Amino acid sequence: MANTPQAKKRIRRNQRRAEINGARVSRIRTFVKKVEAALAAGDKTAASAALEAVQPELARGVARGVLHRNTASRKFSRLTKRLSALA
Repeated sequence: MANTPQAKKRIRRNQRRAEINGARVSRIRTFVKKVEAALAAGDKTAASAALEAVQPELARGVARGVLHRNTASRKFSRLTKRLSALA
């Protein structure tokens, strides 16, 4: 249990940040799922539009610190590879 005012404030701040970061990660996952759904349906135009939308979201996740740089790069690379294989 936190005893000092600073430790109590840190707990409050960590809870707020966890909510915000969770929302950010969830938003990124939603964008990735849209690409995967379009790829599964075989819709190349929708998949490429969704892929263009997911790239800045991944970059924003890296900038905000909720995703590791290599993780975002790997996800984008694999989605791009699946899109090109669809052709």
